[in-house]
Amino acid sequence: MEAEESIFGPEFFVALAFVLFVGLLLWKKVHLLIISALDKRAADIKSQLEEARALRDEAHSLLAQSQREQRDAAAQVKEIAIQAEREAKVQRETAERDMEETMARRLAMAEEKIAQAEAAAVKEVREVAVGIAAAAARQLLAAHLSAKEQSALVDDAIGGLDKKLH
Repeated sequence: MEAEESIFGPEFFVALAFVLFVGLLLWKKVHLLIISALDKRAADIKSQLEEARALRDEAHSLLAQSQREQRDAAAQVKEIAIQAEREAKVQRETAERDMEETMARRLAMAEEKIAQAEAAAVKEVREVAVGIAAAAARQLLAAHLSAKEQSALVDDAIGGLDKKLH
C-alpha cells in the first residue's frame, strides 16, 4: 500500500509557522526597529570615518613637525657628543685615581667579612657541639639511671634554677 500524501504534512506546518512569524514581525513593526538600528550604525560609521580623516591629517602634520625636530636634534647630538668626549676624558682620569682607593677599601671590607664569617662558623660549630653533648648526656642519663634517680636529678635542677637566676 502506498501512503497517501496529505496537504497538511510537516512542510505545510513549517511554511505556515514561517508565514505567521513573518506576519507577527511586520505587525509588531520589527522591521522599523531593524532599519533604525542600521541607520544608527551607518551614522556611527560615517562619524568614525570623519574622525579617522581628521586623525590622519593631524598625524601628517605631526610627522612633518617630528621630521623638523629630528633634524634639529641631530645637530644637537653632534654638539653633545663632542662635549661628552671631553667629559669622558676627565671622568676617566678621575676614575683611575678613585679606583685604587676603592679597591683598597673593598679589600679591607672583604677581609673583615671573612673574619666575621669565620667567627660565625666557630660559634655555630660550638652550638652544634653543645647540642650533641647535651643529647648524649640525656641518653646516657636515661640509660644508666632509674626513673627515681632521674626524678631526683630533675628536682635538684629545678631547685638550683632559683639560685642561678637570682
